[in-house]
Amino acid sequence: MRVHHLAFRTRDLVRLERFYTDLLGLTIMRRDGERSVWLRAAGTILMLERVDADEPVVPDGSKELIAFAIEEADAERWRRTLAVHHVAIEQETGFTIYFRDPDGRRLALSHY
Repeated sequence: MRVHHLAFRTRDLVRLERFYTDLLGLTIMRRDGERSVWLRAAGTILMLERVDADEPVVPDGSKELIAFAIEEADAERWRRTLAVHHVAIEQETGFTIYFRDPDGRRLALSHY
């Protein structure tokens, strides 16, 4: 079994789309007006969807995680890319770089 898609809900669809396309390089597969954007993440779809008014936000400090696979040789380039985009690295291990998206979701780039 593989992951078909992930859905991230947001109050600012444009900001989140720019983060995942401009910073992480995901490409747009489909757009549903101002309601959602589907992004290609290798064999998985990342759906960015506008929240309903009564939905809660991502809890501060959440440790839930989505990790994207990178090549070990690209880790330093990714550190520089994050710095250029003013994205703070929250933690690092020998294999993984941890940071947050604009809505506070914990993300990682890992070559583990």
